[in-house]
Amino acid sequence: MRTVLKTGLITGLLALLAACASSPPAQTGSRYTIAQDRAPSRTINIADIPEVVPEPVVRTQAGNRSPYSVLGKTYYVMATEEGYNERGVASWYGEKFHGHRTSNGEVFDMFQVSAAHKSLPIPSFLRVTNLDNNRSIVVRVNDRGPFHGDRVIDLSYAAALKLGFAERGTARVQLEALMPPRHRDEVRLASAPPIELPAPGSVQGESSYLQVGAFADRRAAEELSGQLRRMTTFPVFIASVDTGQNRVMHRVRVGPIDNEGELRRIRESVVAANLGSPYTVQD
Repeated sequence: MRTVLKTGLITGLLALLAACASSPPAQTGSRYTIAQDRAPSRTINIADIPEVVPEPVVRTQAGNRSPYSVLGKTYYVMATEEGYNERGVASWYGEKFHGHRTSNGEVFDMFQVSAAHKSLPIPSFLRVTNLDNNRSIVVRVNDRGPFHGDRVIDLSYAAALKLGFAERGTARVQLEALMPPRHRDEVRLASAPPIELPAPGSVQGESSYLQVGAFADRRAAEELSGQLRRMTTFPVFIASVDTGQNRVMHRVRVGPIDNEGELRRIRESVVAANLGSPYTVQD
């Protein structure tokens, strides 16, 4: 009898261990059990990491509340990911968050390809290209972040491994939104109102620009210009104008932009990044 009980106990324990290895358990505590994030202890075969294929999505309020605040800063969720294109620094997150809930209630699995973004609708899909080695993958955004430093995206450990920067920790990346099949031309969040934006001006050829800010302090204009260059491939420049009485205003502009859709997309990205309320000007 004792032998039978012992055998049954061992069998149950092995089954439990197998289940833990195949999928992360959902953590119920509000505190992470690991102080510092880290890579998994076991080796991962890149060939075993499944590819992400964009598919039709259903969006709910989970993860898409807008605006929302983190660490005293307010963020806005984009009304649509269509046309989103940004360049910046990516980082990764792993074992500390493994098994905990993401912003939309899913369980984070560091062995799957996923991502956290501050303003893209959840879920959405991105093509991420490592600019240092030209590796490219598709990721599914299901979480919010990163909220520290100047990073534009947090990737799961598996995604960072496939992109070749897991050991370094960060990489310069290009982000490009991918619209899922059978997706409407413009996605509006089901439970949140669209972001209110200034009405765009009429576009007239290549003489249309997006003015994002105007500063008396040249350094402030240069700082904003640097942030904008990480968000768009369109030219970003400072137009300095003497307004009289020895006063110079430094206007930060993006362009020329000859497409109304591009103007709208960049305007929404700037508002979502909390960089101002840009408007269209013609020169």
